[in-house]
Amino acid sequence: MDHFEIKNGEVHAENIALSKIADEVGTPCYVYSKATLVRHARVFADALSHLPSKHIAFAIKANPNLAVLRVMANEGYGADVVSAGELARALAAGMAAEDIVFSGVGKSRAEMDYALEQNIGQFNIESEDEGVELSAVALAQNKVADCVLRINPDVDAGTHAKISTGKSENKFGVPIHWAEEIFDRLAKQKGLNLRGLALHIGSQLSDLKPLEIAFTKIGELVKKLRANGHMITHVDLGGGLGVPYRKGEILPSPAEYGEMVGRVCGDWNVCLMFEPGRVIPANAGVLLTRVIRVKRGMINPFVVVDAAMNDLARPSLYDAWHDFDAICPNGQRMTANIVGPICETGDTFAMGRDIDEVKSGDLAIFRTAGAYGATMASTYNSRPMVPETLVDGDRYAIVANRIEPQAILAEEQVPEWLMGE
Repeated sequence: MDHFEIKNGEVHAENIALSKIADEVGTPCYVYSKATLVRHARVFADALSHLPSKHIAFAIKANPNLAVLRVMANEGYGADVVSAGELARALAAGMAAEDIVFSGVGKSRAEMDYALEQNIGQFNIESEDEGVELSAVALAQNKVADCVLRINPDVDAGTHAKISTGKSENKFGVPIHWAEEIFDRLAKQKGLNLRGLALHIGSQLSDLKPLEIAFTKIGELVKKLRANGHMITHVDLGGGLGVPYRKGEILPSPAEYGEMVGRVCGDWNVCLMFEPGRVIPANAGVLLTRVIRVKRGMINPFVVVDAAMNDLARPSLYDAWHDFDAICPNGQRMTANIVGPICETGDTFAMGRDIDEVKSGDLAIFRTAGAYGATMASTYNSRPMVPETLVDGDRYAIVANRIEPQAILAEEQVPEWLMGE
């Protein structure tokens, strides 16, 4: 459920007409619904309410906007971060340091040092070498780092190859068949409190079976490690729960996910940790755009919009689907190719798509754009950085300004030795 609905013939975000935002902020522009963010955060938390001990950390990479993070902080969420920059954002949004988990395969020594200075709650170690380095950094600060070892369970998540993270050929975690010996060695590091395990097999999962297989493997590993004398108190189950991008698409619900987790992991006697990402903000955001023109094509017309692949990269990167709807639909339909203005054939949102009839000047939205949308935006073709807005009932605010090309240009310099050539 989201709060982008037609009222009086026009799509609104909660009680704000999207044409109002288009007129006042301009297009393209991301629009987030606070009510939808809150609802999804609570639905996910409620699905895990039966678990005796848990920790929920929002995966900041899905949507790092400071206002969005503040909403999550107000809902009691911690943060799953993968860089020092994301860590700084989490703290700035009011998330408690002890509720922050630092994931990611490439943590630098400087990032470890900064995270330890902030007294974050947990590091998810991705390799034996990383664990040894973290121990040294911690000892240099006279600290002990709470951490878990990320396991690669060699389970195919059945998702897009570029967002699969739990197969043996993926770069994340340590192979499960090496896990016992690596855990044994890292547990002896004086700068580490190695207290458990972590896994994450992929993003946009449409089936719970791969997760159940992976969790079962981790449960067996927990038993082996305990038999080896290790104290296992935390297991991070990652995230990855998918969302419906197409009208009518049905995916596993948080409630179904929570039931499976309780059934498979409920007797582990650990604090179960979760890293939900897109399942919270995806359907809470849309990309608002305006039709530049409708260009005649050999087979179907091209609907050229002012949003582009630099504003929403997912279709270009993953052949991802985003529903495209007119803001003021007239009841007529057309089959068209939806493209942006960038000088790349890859700047294509859809081909041969059945859509609302639109013409030059009409407003439209790409739905389910609240996750991996603005966060992946760029200024390719020297285009502006797309702005973001947040709606709360009958009010809205700009929560990220449009950064114009002139501002970006001002940050560049030509060296003096080139000026005379």
